Amino acid sequence: MTRTVTAKKGRVRAAFQGERGAFSEEAARRFLGPGFEPLPQHEFDDMFDAVVRGDADCAVVPVENTLAGSVMKNYDLLVSHDLTIIGEVVLRVAHNLIAPLGVKLTDLRRVFSHPVALAQCEDYLRKLREQIPSLEVVPAYDTAGAVKMVVKNGRHDEAAIASKSAAEVFAAHILASGIESNPQNFTRFFVMARPDRVARIPVASKAKERKTSLVFRIANRPGSLYASLYAFAAEQVDLTKIESRPIVGRPWEYSFYLDFVGDRNDANVRRALAALAGAAESVRIFGSYPKAET
Repeated sequence: MTRTVTAKKGRVRAAFQGERGAFSEEAARRFLGPGFEPLPQHEFDDMFDAVVRGDADCAVVPVENTLAGSVMKNYDLLVSHDLTIIGEVVLRVAHNLIAPLGVKLTDLRRVFSHPVALAQCEDYLRKLREQIPSLEVVPAYDTAGAVKMVVKNGRHDEAAIASKSAAEVFAAHILASGIESNPQNFTRFFVMARPDRVARIPVASKAKERKTSLVFRIANRPGSLYASLYAFAAEQVDLTKIESRPIVGRPWEYSFYLDFVGDRNDANVRRALAALAGAAESVRIFGSYPKAET
């Protein structure tokens, strides 16, 4: 039997992967404002499924990071779920070394976090190992989840890498802040909803510029990709991202994900999309939405 989650009156239910205090929750707050109801989910699949079932009104989906690249799992989930992109958020990612109250930096023997976060803090962790040669760096499923775990464990020698919000949520303290190797660390999120739920979601963003995201497939013949992309160049549509993914069951053939500046109803965009439809096997538009404020 399908479980239905009842929202608190007037509050938008936003699903995201990870525990409370995750960067995705920050992104949800940035887009929806403070009055939303957070619905943390363990896996990306759970987040999408919660929206499809109606347990959540929207999902906040990380799709790319300026250091780690694209989140390919979520590009595949975009195709397998009938959801609409209603907005995007670009969030500056600042990592912190977080431990239970009373734990000192010199006490540490283990540091936990998501593998991507660990990779983004390599320089700091290398220097920390010089001070603590026995330090063990351990992958976890989620940054905020790692904070929850070390606080629950209550050990004097464990810490986690996560957001400032995670330290606040789990009543932990920050041993070191801004420990990411590169300050130009940003993650881009899509905010996605069922087509029949879009109208009930208030958008805090006041951005006037619009973007559109889509996926298309082309036949494997010379010039087909050029013909597909030329449609946008001819109409002076600014492409901001292109990503290819293999088509399951069709070896060495690919789907292409495309983001561009403009709304699907703009005259030049309509002409470009019509030309793309003539050159491609299939085209699916995920949505036109306000461009993220940075």
